[in-house]
Amino acid sequence: MALLRTLLRPTRMAVTSPRPVDGLLADDEVLLDAPDERLAPALVAAGLGDHGPAARLLTATRETGEWEDRDRYVTRLAAFARSRGEWFAHWRAVAPDDPDALLVAAELAVARGWESPARAELLREVGPLITAAAERAPKDPVPWRVALDHARGIDADHTEFGRLWGEAVRRSPHHYGCHAAALAYLSAVWHGSHGECFDFAETAAHDTPPGSLMQALPLRAAFAYLTDHGGAVVSRDRLDAAADRAIALSSRYAPADPRPAEVRNLLAYVLVALGRRPDALTQLRLIGPYATSFPWDRFSDDPLGRFLELRTAVGREPTAVRAAPAKGPVLPRSERAGRTPARDH
Repeated sequence: MALLRTLLRPTRMAVTSPRPVDGLLADDEVLLDAPDERLAPALVAAGLGDHGPAARLLTATRETGEWEDRDRYVTRLAAFARSRGEWFAHWRAVAPDDPDALLVAAELAVARGWESPARAELLREVGPLITAAAERAPKDPVPWRVALDHARGIDADHTEFGRLWGEAVRRSPHHYGCHAAALAYLSAVWHGSHGECFDFAETAAHDTPPGSLMQALPLRAAFAYLTDHGGAVVSRDRLDAAADRAIALSSRYAPADPRPAEVRNLLAYVLVALGRRPDALTQLRLIGPYATSFPWDRFSDDPLGRFLELRTAVGREPTAVRAAPAKGPVLPRSERAGRTPARDH
């Protein structure tokens, strides 16, 4: 694990904190975007120049249809390739038609395009790469999630987005990543409204089992509303219902489980924003060591530092708790790839 910690980017600026609140880990025990037990060895090997474990991991997820894990791993590997790309360049060179390498390449290219001032122009050039990734793995919904993020970046109209959405749900009707991408497209800061966003999220969540990550979609709609300072008013009851649904989802996972980490981080933010401090503190305890870049990178270039500051405020100083407003529109996961996001969606 020492090598893995070295390979992961610097986690935060120095934060001075008194002894931890009961049930919360000490600050130096919390990691940002810590990989799970399957991804960690692949990242270590990649850091040493060996793409083999990453290739085998993605092959396994594709062959067994583990689409949520596959999506999360693709995003993390693409982010790692941004900062340490030798292993990935070698993989592409020796296996140019590998469906898994193509998918990581498409995710990486979309991430780079989103971060450029010439976003739309660069993203249009990525289209053939996404198409190639989809054609090489015809049952895989993840290339279509990448396509949905890509379409939003080039301001695709509703007809084109609907076509891509149809391809995505045909492969996996309840894939969380594709639904999160569609939810972003429908948000008020892009091509929809808060009402459309909530309607879509609530309908999708209603149609899935209680333990599905799709139950967190209304929470994402609530976050989009709470960080947008305009538009139609969403009722407090609707915001609380979104949070309550996510609390029920979180309760189905063990404490300090990495799988719901991003949902729990997002839920902590929303609960603080709603003034529900005791519920927020419960989620912070359940998060354990698994801080995630999202949503904290919306408010600071030091997301772990921001998370720890809020955690301390929630635990010790109720009157000081404040959920910072977001700066501009909510970005897709691809746009924060340079920060190695967790994507525990």
